[in-house]
Amino acid sequence: SSSGGAARAAHERFSPLASGEAGGAMPEEGGKDKDVEMKDAKEGEGKDKDKEKDADKAKKKEEPPKDPRTLLIEGLGQNLKTINAAVGAGDSRVMSRVARSLNGLRKTITPDVLRALLEETVSSPGKASYLAHAPVADAPMTDEEKAKATEVKFPTLPKPHPPEMEAFSVLLLIIVLTDKKEKDKALECTSTLVQWLKAFNRRTLDIFSAKAYFYWSLAHERLGRLADLRPELLAAYRTACLRHDSMGQATLLNLLLRNYLAYNLYEQAMKFVKQTEFPESRPNAQYARYLLYIGQIKAVQLEYSDSHSKLMQAIRKAPQAPTVALGFKLAATKLAVIVELLTGGIPDRATFMQKELKEQLRPYYALTQAVRTGNLNALKEETQRHEALFKKDKTLTLINRLRYNVIKTGLRDINLSYSRISLKDVRAKLGLESAQDPAGVVAKAVVDGVIDATIDNDEQFLKSTQKFDLYSSCEPQKAFHKRIAFCLQMHNDAVKSMVYPDENKNNDGEDAEERREREKRDMADINDDDDGDDMLL
Repeated sequence: SSSGGAARAAHERFSPLASGEAGGAMPEEGGKDKDVEMKDAKEGEGKDKDKEKDADKAKKKEEPPKDPRTLLIEGLGQNLKTINAAVGAGDSRVMSRVARSLNGLRKTITPDVLRALLEETVSSPGKASYLAHAPVADAPMTDEEKAKATEVKFPTLPKPHPPEMEAFSVLLLIIVLTDKKEKDKALECTSTLVQWLKAFNRRTLDIFSAKAYFYWSLAHERLGRLADLRPELLAAYRTACLRHDSMGQATLLNLLLRNYLAYNLYEQAMKFVKQTEFPESRPNAQYARYLLYIGQIKAVQLEYSDSHSKLMQAIRKAPQAPTVALGFKLAATKLAVIVELLTGGIPDRATFMQKELKEQLRPYYALTQAVRTGNLNALKEETQRHEALFKKDKTLTLINRLRYNVIKTGLRDINLSYSRISLKDVRAKLGLESAQDPAGVVAKAVVDGVIDATIDNDEQFLKSTQKFDLYSSCEPQKAFHKRIAFCLQMHNDAVKSMVYPDENKNNDGEDAEERREREKRDMADINDDDDGDDMLL
């Protein structure tokens, strides 16, 4: 019995079935255990990361908000570091971001911080002049405020500081003086800065140089001395072309056009435009201004269709935020309304219903109503009532040309309503002053193709002829071609304006939410690009 039990045990130990079951089952169970352990480890790592992110967000929420003075000093310090790094790398594109920050700093800068910034970064001979013109606090700080105030301390950077830092600081001073309406001080500081910048030929200084010329021109304009600046602007434009400075070319070209238009030198402005070319790598805001000036010139030279096209492009390219560049959008819209009336069209009612422009466009809406109804008397009344405003807007000359358009509208209505009408009744309906006016006005309208009618001089009446079908002519084809050309031009502009993210840029550790927040901040900076532009406000 003992030998039989031993045999059975040996058989079970070496049996293929038993060994297969044991050998097949054990590895499988072990594999499952390993997979479970690996999954648990991955899940644990993911949970740990989520916990770390939640903890970081909780810490951010728990941190007390910093006071505006501390944020201002940190922002200025960050700009100085960015300038230093960009100069070392020779990257001029980064300077555009620094220049955009000036518009936000102008609202929060305080006199003591501005003075400390000038002391730290300015080393040119004009330092004493800048500090003498720097604004002083309205009331001295109390002891409690001094104790609470953050010490003005900027990051330690290698000296001597690059000239870009000085240009940044002095530009901030000039912007503050401009906002405070201190015209003479702003002019003196900008003159000193521009003369100092002429000694440099650095691409990283181009953006600051362009802004310096902008505020130099603005200071001259506010003092009524724009004509004195024209030779300097022409010389600076030649230099910018030779250096391939696209930002300087765009800014100076617009400043020269504005200079010519301020003195009604439309012929000289048009000759200058024909001999120059706006740079291809253009800033959007500068191109919008350029289109506005070209539209203004062409309107005076009776090229209404081209003028209206340029003005509508300028309005579309302006910042679309409702509170940004209001002065520019208002000036462009006023001019576009008058030019559209001169082309024989009627502006859309939505143009006058824009919330931020509604009140300022009310006089132009009244003019549009007079032209639409063909009421010559209403046009005269509105022109006389708002004559001072139209002179200020420089649209009075164009408005005076609307008389014939009002007459044409009235004649179209008469032509549609009457198959035969006496010239005496035409005179009464149009509100013409002289008895000889009706025959001449009606004859000119017939020759120009405004109305399809004949004049009987013997019996002194106007006889309308039957209207033909417009769709049997080439007019629909011309209109369709015009719309296609506009859409193709818009497509080409959109393709040229496309910007793609840099694939080599290292954004490790930035999740989707942080990236969206950063993109929102960048877009806000871009939208605020023209917020500090005082030329058209």
